[in-house]
Amino acid sequence: MDIRIRHKTTYQYGSGVAFGPHRLMLRPRDSFDLRILDTRLDIWPAAQVEWIHDVYGNPVAIATFREPGDRLEITSELILRRYGSTLPRNHASARGAQFAPRYSDDERIVLQPFLAPASSDGASVLTDWMHQVLADQTPGDDPIARLLNAINANFAYALRYEEGVQAPAMTLALRTGSCRDLAWLFIEAVRRLGYAARFVSGYLHDGLSQDTALRAPTSLTHAWAELFIPGDGWVEFDPTNALVADPHLIRVAMARVPWEASPVSGSFVGPAGALTGLFVGVDIVGLPEDGPTERTRAA
Repeated sequence: MDIRIRHKTTYQYGSGVAFGPHRLMLRPRDSFDLRILDTRLDIWPAAQVEWIHDVYGNPVAIATFREPGDRLEITSELILRRYGSTLPRNHASARGAQFAPRYSDDERIVLQPFLAPASSDGASVLTDWMHQVLADQTPGDDPIARLLNAINANFAYALRYEEGVQAPAMTLALRTGSCRDLAWLFIEAVRRLGYAARFVSGYLHDGLSQDTALRAPTSLTHAWAELFIPGDGWVEFDPTNALVADPHLIRVAMARVPWEASPVSGSFVGPAGALTGLFVGVDIVGLPEDGPTERTRAA
């Protein structure tokens, strides 16, 4: 299916401020399951935009500004073609998942940054929770499925407009979190089982089928995890909606930790309390099959 995505971010200020460089992760990378047909990036005040690839291979736009302003508006428009996965979607994990993955020596060298936990567990809160979830394991049980379903079933989903991500221990204490909080809890848990996992930011689309109940809204950005499964490669796992390798998930950026995959990040110089409002809106619609032909327009 072809999909049009319009993502608009607006910062409102009480007076004119000077803008520092802004880092925009709003354009996905072409792959066998996701193809860019058209792109557009509009920024006000006018900015000079340079494109780079970061250490993960994500396309990143660096916007620099010459003029101050009392409003910063960034609008990204994408037309994408999303293909379905060949992996089984009726299981909570990919085929062949085991309690301890068997990575080759060469894979382990590349995967090392995604294997090491990035948050502390000094009071063993996360470890104790994992032991509870994985208690009474049988040879046929899938530990990844248990963790995914435990988060989906036992943690409330809540919108959080504050920047940043909750530490896993806080999410466990609150028993609630945004999509990025639940994804981060899942990532840090499976890393402690020996799986390579990375954080993914993108969008959630609800128009590809009628048989999936989604907890997260489609009018905002979304976040989930990817695990490297031996034999299957990087596979999507969304604990918020209990989705695995699902075309409802439209990835844009991935990183070792959440704060390296933020859609918009930057700075400004102005008086204290100058920022008076932040508004984010995402509009996603499916397009007819005879939609636009494949082309790419430079942003």
